[in-house]
Amino acid sequence: MRRRAVLVNLLPGCLPAAVFAQPPGPQPLTRAIPSSGDLLPLVGLGSWITFNVGNDPPARAACAEVMRHFLAAGGRLIDSSPMYGSSQGVIGEGLQRLGATARVFAADKVWTAADGAAQIEASRGLWRVPRFDLLQVHNLLAWEQQLPLLQRLKAAGQVRYVGITTSEGRRHRELERIMRTQRIDFVQLTYNLLDREAEQRLLPLAREAGIAVLVNRPFREGALLRQLQRHALPAWARDIGCASWAQVALKFIVSHPAVTCAIPATTRIDHVRENMGAASAPLPDEAFRRRMAADVERL
Repeated sequence: MRRRAVLVNLLPGCLPAAVFAQPPGPQPLTRAIPSSGDLLPLVGLGSWITFNVGNDPPARAACAEVMRHFLAAGGRLIDSSPMYGSSQGVIGEGLQRLGATARVFAADKVWTAADGAAQIEASRGLWRVPRFDLLQVHNLLAWEQQLPLLQRLKAAGQVRYVGITTSEGRRHRELERIMRTQRIDFVQLTYNLLDREAEQRLLPLAREAGIAVLVNRPFREGALLRQLQRHALPAWARDIGCASWAQVALKFIVSHPAVTCAIPATTRIDHVRENMGAASAPLPDEAFRRRMAADVERL
């Protein structure tokens, strides 16, 4: 039978343990969440675009397979948002059928200028989790209204961590002001080999203030990799254990000491394995990172 057909037949009930189990292998490197000391693997899983598959059963099955291999490789953090179409429901259905709701670090967002509490509860129902580990104000939307709500939920034990997000370098000045004045555990921002503005002020501030950093758009939604793959992988990639440009791009990000976790999105199992392989030693030091960035800028 074709792989998708097999998945569709399996997914109406829980996947058997033998299907979920994977042979033990190297566990991904982790970094501590500054506000708690809890450890997170350096690479997580995003869901923007890739998990917005509607009600298509084969596509939902394929997303569940991506999550299964992600978790089997030691991944934990999966990130979504109400603005990501059907992604939340696809994640929730997949986690339940995998029997994996207790294994995931569930990171979601509030994205409304209206009733944030109602949206959060709707999102939680779609994820099918008892509570979120992390709730973030998405793209600073109505953050003056929604961030106090998230802080109240945290004080009540209904969420473990709170944060705020931006992407594509937008509103960094306002984000910096929030990081300096508000009680947040996480910030999510764009950072990669070409988009490096966060290095100037935001990443140093995160270290100073004890704020965890999630990195979105590590591959510029694939555009960065398409550009890099026109060129041969440099010889120095072997020195940091990289077998592909994707691993080079991810190791550059997660080797920054302020970064807690990068969250690439994918629809492919081989890419999940490749991405998780970047959360491994050795990581480049600061001098090596400067060389990486300079070489990529010259391509």
